[in-house]
Amino acid sequence: MSKRKLSRQQQWRIDKIQNERNQRALRQDEQVSEHFAEGLYAELQLGLITAHFGRQVEVESLEAPRIKQLCHLRAKVDQLVTGDQVSWRPHQEPQGIGVVEARQERRSLLARPDTRGVMKAIAANVDQLLLVIAPEPEPFANLIDRYLVAAEHTGITPILLLNKWDLMQDGKMETERQAKVRHLLDVYTQLGYTLLPTSAYEETALLALKDQLKDRVSVFVGQSGVGKSSLINALLPGVDLRVGALSAETRKGRHTTTTARLFHFAEGGQLIDSPGIREFSLGFLTPQEIAAGFREFEPYLGQCRFRDCKHQQDPGCALQAAVAAGQISTSRFQSYHHLVASLQN
Repeated sequence: MSKRKLSRQQQWRIDKIQNERNQRALRQDEQVSEHFAEGLYAELQLGLITAHFGRQVEVESLEAPRIKQLCHLRAKVDQLVTGDQVSWRPHQEPQGIGVVEARQERRSLLARPDTRGVMKAIAANVDQLLLVIAPEPEPFANLIDRYLVAAEHTGITPILLLNKWDLMQDGKMETERQAKVRHLLDVYTQLGYTLLPTSAYEETALLALKDQLKDRVSVFVGQSGVGKSSLINALLPGVDLRVGALSAETRKGRHTTTTARLFHFAEGGQLIDSPGIREFSLGFLTPQEIAAGFREFEPYLGQCRFRDCKHQQDPGCALQAAVAAGQISTSRFQSYHHLVASLQN
């Protein structure tokens, strides 16, 4: 598809916005330089990004005294996301704005393509990705597999978190739908993925979840309406994230979180709550990388007769043979092809 030519007025608007941004950045750098000259910044120290607001970030000190402050970013600083550790200088005045000098090396990064296909980072230094699903809105294998492949690719441990699990009991849901959800989840537990049933309204279930979160940096992901915000409110009393009801028409959730934010647990560990994501595109991966994200494929990759095997009707395909032998489930194999086909869209 050819690139659409911009009109003169559209190009003028784009240039005007970019120029205004550049001017703001210059004024900001001038202000930072003035404050340096006036001795208004403290010594350089280590900090943690707890929220991101465009060209400003919220930084929490990792050294005594433990303070939290909004900060400007130096022009040379790479893109920052919640969870990043940085070198920064707090402003000496309590209501002042500090400055971030540099980003520390990351041990992991969770990212996804935006609507234009440009990679957008979500959270950094994450230990585990908690994929929150629920009996309602109905979970789908393709959406779950998108997250699992992304987690496998980045080396972040995925945990399946079945929220509102009480709906699966005491006749609260039709038997047919219960069976469908249980069958879907059985596929993943048989592959070795951890499945943790939970509910924002049952203390025993919350205790098991707290144990899973302890001493780890975790991020909650999943489609809107599965109850991420309700869980966080239950885990962290006083946070009071806004909770949205399911749409009466679509039975899908409404987005209530707009900024990724980091929270601390009293027992140890941190939680990053990211904006609700209905679709998680894998457009940044190749078909080979997607296949590597299906952990049960691993013994058969590279065993096909032809190096460029598409794993469809190709003769001598090791994956096809494994499906026929019952060593790879048909549903997961179909999901793999669905994800690969989505790369074309």
